[in-house]
Amino acid sequence: MKLFSSPTSPYVRKVLVLLRETGQMNDLEFDVVGGTPIDPGTMPRDLNPLGKIPALVLDAGQPIYDSRVICRFLDDRAKSGLYGSGDNTWQRQTLEATADGILDAAILMVYEARVRPEDKQYDDWIEAQWRKISTALDALEASWMGMLNEADLHIGHIAVGCALGYLDLRSADRNWREGRPNLTAWEAEFAKRDSMVATVPPAG
Repeated sequence: MKLFSSPTSPYVRKVLVLLRETGQMNDLEFDVVGGTPIDPGTMPRDLNPLGKIPALVLDAGQPIYDSRVICRFLDDRAKSGLYGSGDNTWQRQTLEATADGILDAAILMVYEARVRPEDKQYDDWIEAQWRKISTALDALEASWMGMLNEADLHIGHIAVGCALGYLDLRSADRNWREGRPNLTAWEAEFAKRDSMVATVPPAG
């Protein structure tokens, strides 16, 4: 199998953390690519028509994407149970979707600043994305700590950990920790996991 990836993509990081946690890192080849919505660069458009990463090519040549599909596939492959079963699988997947929504908004903020010409940047748009992030973070603090504090690792842990790490990388000045002591304490411990330490993205 081959994974098309980038060291700064938080969606790729989610897959890499799962690979490390389930002992599958040595089962894949890795191909580093890059691009933007304006210039797709070396993104694997022939594998994912959306031109996004991660994209995983199975041994039979079949591509699968996006990160949620890839993570679900790899979890099933390893029989690791990160998605649970019965009623709790829907809660875990909802928590993962919340974390991915944080990433979606955070990446739009980055693109607004990095890709759009300065005279065309829209501050209200950037603030609207941050409001989505802030609302989601408040929901994690108020409603999801019970699931985050569960001892057995699950996909919600991985997704939220990677989302918060990306906020530190790209939006550190926003100080997502302010007013969220429980989420702050949880992230500080989760970030110490070997899989998280090994996948910290480079600055820049």
